[in-house]
Amino acid sequence: MNNTEAAFHFVCTRDQARNLVNKFGRFWVSNCGCREGRDVQCQRSRTDLCLMFRDDLEPSGTGMKEASRSEMEEIFQEAEEKHLVTRPFWDEETKTRIDGICFCCDDCCGYFLDPDEVCDKGNLIEKTQTEECCNCGTCVEACYFGARKMERDDLVVNREECYGCALCPEVCPEECIEMVRKD
Repeated sequence: MNNTEAAFHFVCTRDQARNLVNKFGRFWVSNCGCREGRDVQCQRSRTDLCLMFRDDLEPSGTGMKEASRSEMEEIFQEAEEKHLVTRPFWDEETKTRIDGICFCCDDCCGYFLDPDEVCDKGNLIEKTQTEECCNCGTCVEACYFGARKMERDDLVVNREECYGCALCPEVCPEECIEMVRKD
């Protein structure tokens, strides 16, 4: 797939998102258009989580302002605490450069609420050591993509549905999930 065929957003881990952020010297944030567009306030996280790497972009929400490196750290801390999916986005015309990162959840994000919204999978996939798994279901609750389910008290993983966000290893009490490169 070449970039012109890519979706506007793709999924990556927070570590991958941090590496993207480290390539830039200036940042802008605005309110998330998904969070602002809902009739009810997002129940998962704060509103000002739309990160941009250029000041000439049209934000999806209101309140665009320049942000410091410490404000970026606050956003990443929020994403970790609230289990938000990092979804970088391409420039809309050529899809040759990454223009920013959305921090998304299943409470208000258009991608999770609108079945017609398209998002590309990341370059990582989960690998679960099932013999070490206690079948607690914590990872099932964390997986917004439906790749993890409980069937008759056993964890069932559908790797075809994994987007590589790395929320499942974050919450696993047995530490039996890791993210690996796709084959």
